[in-house]
Amino acid sequence: MSKTELVEFIAKTANLTKADAARALDATIQGVTKGLKSEGKVALVGFGTFSAKKRAARDGINPLTKAKIHIPAKTVASFKAGSKLKEALN
Repeated sequence: MSKTELVEFIAKTANLTKADAARALDATIQGVTKGLKSEGKVALVGFGTFSAKKRAARDGINPLTKAKIHIPAKTVASFKAGSKLKEALN
């Protein structure tokens, strides 16, 4: 499902205009991003938990040239599905 399709679904389900649904979705995404930056975790009970995880720096190999490269440390987003989401997919 694309963002456009999700906005259309939200608008139809919540009886909102597409513009209102798009603003609500954008606000939700901004809230999750802000929560990950400030607290490192956003939990939506039943749906799942977003968390920020740190990856250590490591050495890798460029597959084209076989040269060794250094991959710097970084923080990545992670998602763990909640119980209700898991049940809905089965």
